[in-house]
Amino acid sequence: MRILYIAAGIPVPGGLGGSTHAYEVARGLTRRGHEVHLVAASSAAPPLRLYGGLAPFARPVSRRLDGFHLHHQDVPRVLSLLGAAPILRLARALRPDVLMERYYNFAGAGMLAARRLGVPALLEVNALIVDPPAVFKRRLDDALGGPMRRWAEWQCRAADRIVTPLHTTVPASIPRSKIVELPWGADVERFVPPDEQAAGQEATAVDARQPSPIASSSGAPRAANIVFMGSFRSWHGVGDFVRAALLLLAEGRQLRFTLIGDGPERQAAEALAAARAEHFHFTGPVPYERIPALLAEATVGVAPFNTAPHPALRAAGFFWSPLKIYEYMAAGLPVVTADLAPLNQVIREGLEGALFPEGDVPALAAAIGRVIADPAAAREMGRRARARVVARYSWQRHCEELERILLGMLEERSHPAVARLSGEL
Repeated sequence: MRILYIAAGIPVPGGLGGSTHAYEVARGLTRRGHEVHLVAASSAAPPLRLYGGLAPFARPVSRRLDGFHLHHQDVPRVLSLLGAAPILRLARALRPDVLMERYYNFAGAGMLAARRLGVPALLEVNALIVDPPAVFKRRLDDALGGPMRRWAEWQCRAADRIVTPLHTTVPASIPRSKIVELPWGADVERFVPPDEQAAGQEATAVDARQPSPIASSSGAPRAANIVFMGSFRSWHGVGDFVRAALLLLAEGRQLRFTLIGDGPERQAAEALAAARAEHFHFTGPVPYERIPALLAEATVGVAPFNTAPHPALRAAGFFWSPLKIYEYMAAGLPVVTADLAPLNQVIREGLEGALFPEGDVPALAAAIGRVIADPAAAREMGRRARARVVARYSWQRHCEELERILLGMLEERSHPAVARLSGEL
């Protein structure tokens, strides 16, 4: 298939979860033999300059990245629809078999192009489309008569299929029959446990990731390394992570805590950790390609999500597909996360890690303590986590399912490409 994939405002390459998602989908479908054209933003956020017109932003700048075609279109994200004309021109030039678009409130150029050209369209939805009343944007939309809601519902109706981690992200007015629940994943070839990396090679060093005490260069036991990775926002639980770490240190445990990433809560987290700063390492923003090496040095991965500060998660359930959890698992780490569906269906207590009631800091500390208390059991949890993510939650698996959905859309439309593909398969 020739696939045109629109990810308005998402920087590729980039360090956001959406950046990883768009990159991995484009690369994964390319590796399955398809020609993929991804339209995304450049890594640098475009300035909001209107005085010279939108032409400098709207014209896609093309390159090749890991086998797929990357077209950078740097329209400011809130003005994404003003880049619709170049998207339509690109679609007409490429003549794609199918078109995919990542949903965003102010996007929709892909769905417009698909409708104009009569091309089957798939809409990726990774957040609640219609916000709950507690969100200011929803109240503003209601006051204006609901234009954003109507636009969102039009995009859903225009799509042949909607792919989302949880169907409750999509308005109830949209038939459930066109929705496919599909989780995100981890690149299980990029994220590999150190022991698998060393398989078939002569071991030259002790695995510094294992939960058992490890000798440092000075000969002293090396402390277990507990990792938090992701966006430093209140609902990601970074503050809870630091508070739980302080409780564990107060028990006299010799532990290290590594916090990978950045966000608005970082300064507060660093201030909270300041009293025991020698036990904490804040990496700041890290390029995606460096993450596997950092996880290879970890003992436990922690994802202490807390939905209390996030009205949309409270209203629709935990609709995020937890990228950080999948990457911990792929790296062979036992995982500690909140006892919420579907997180508690990915990580099972005592099998791939440990669970705790969201927002309960002492219970979070106790869950980490349970995992590191038995190094042999923790290693087995990590192995089971790796096996589970390979079988169920990899980008490779995600793209295989996407391919099946896209081919099904083509078949339903009786597109000529189906005959061509059936002859090649």
